[in-house]
Amino acid sequence: MVKNTYFSRNIDDDLLSWAKEANRKPLLLRGARQVGKSSAVRHLAGNFEYFLEVNFELDQKAKALFAKGDLSPERLCQELAIVYNIPVIPGKTLLFLDEIQNSLPAISSLRFFYERYSELHVIAAGSLLEFALEDLSSFGVGRVRSMFMYPMSFFEFLTASKHEMLRQAIQSADYKNPLSEPIHNKAIELLKKFFILGGMPEVVSAYIENNDLLLCQRVLDDLIISLRSDFSKYKEKVPTLQISAVFDSVVNQIGKKFVFSNVSQDYNHKQLKEGLELLKMSGLVIPITHSAANGIPLGAEIDIKKQKLLLLDTGIFQRLLGLPLSDLLVSDNFSLINKGNIAELFTGLEILKSASCYEQKNLYYWHRENKSSNAEVDYIVQMVEKIIPIEVKSSTKGAMQSMRLFLEEKRSPFGIRTSLENFGELNNIKIVPLYAIGKEA
Repeated sequence: MVKNTYFSRNIDDDLLSWAKEANRKPLLLRGARQVGKSSAVRHLAGNFEYFLEVNFELDQKAKALFAKGDLSPERLCQELAIVYNIPVIPGKTLLFLDEIQNSLPAISSLRFFYERYSELHVIAAGSLLEFALEDLSSFGVGRVRSMFMYPMSFFEFLTASKHEMLRQAIQSADYKNPLSEPIHNKAIELLKKFFILGGMPEVVSAYIENNDLLLCQRVLDDLIISLRSDFSKYKEKVPTLQISAVFDSVVNQIGKKFVFSNVSQDYNHKQLKEGLELLKMSGLVIPITHSAANGIPLGAEIDIKKQKLLLLDTGIFQRLLGLPLSDLLVSDNFSLINKGNIAELFTGLEILKSASCYEQKNLYYWHRENKSSNAEVDYIVQMVEKIIPIEVKSSTKGAMQSMRLFLEEKRSPFGIRTSLENFGELNNIKIVPLYAIGKEA
């Protein structure tokens, strides 16, 4: 049985800080379906005397209230209070407009809450919100604040699974002060489980409450069915099978440059590109774009024709790919653990999750095609004013020629090699365990 237990998230502190601001804006919580947006808002509601949750997907009464044409915040709050029998009092009530993508007038109303009723705490969220915002691109410029959520990070998983001391030990360690081998091995053991589980809160909850990995696979199956059923909601007149074909191909091409010709012969390039863009908007698929990396910002010299793609979650990925759980759990062979490039996927996701929740971070990689010597670096990130390369490595062996070429050519101060190794240093290359990459990037 899966209980609705709430596990603390990094975004909790940011939500509480927003609630305490004197001149706050309405908050728009953005992210893919079932990453924990609604649960985080309900947790925040514990700091208020009253909590009014409006779900525009389930409650037609709410849609009707916002469809009247009069978006006066005072009128809306007065009528919502009557309909739901919950007082709406500035400073005492948190108003939560959930699945707001189902009501364009409700999205439009957010700007008026800021302009005319800013003393009221208002949060909106939606699983397919980006599709609605595409039609209302300037609805709240300067009047609405966005926060971005992803599935749980490995550090959040450690806290949820009552390994907070291990989390603190990892966060305190570095290349000069590596972890002891028993603690390092414990972190690797939990990392392997996280590869299997992923960070979707429902799956993590199922594991912590039941300690049953097979049950978690059933929960993942349910999530995958739910996510696939959303394909039909992405855009009218775009066949679900068209989107599904691209989605399945993304799973099989993780860690490589995405090639449209490998997707399907049933659709042309334009149709496949359309399907991919819709998957990106949903948050299910995340691009890693090639950057020349000659300076900052990294997005100034990109080639959008060269992209690698990630899925939102390692648990969903391993389930879709059908990876043997025994290989992930028991083996110490990196190639077995990294089937399907799951380590590269994990690294990219941890980079995203470690960013500020106020930032919609982009991912980049570097690739130089040359007849005599190809070179590729898995990720490149900006640290202060420096560009730092990150490579996921299977062992301590290997010359890391691509990394060294990048360091020399771009004059980066150091690079990061991440693997199952403990913390360490090799000349100007920092060795960071996979489980700690979130604190370095």
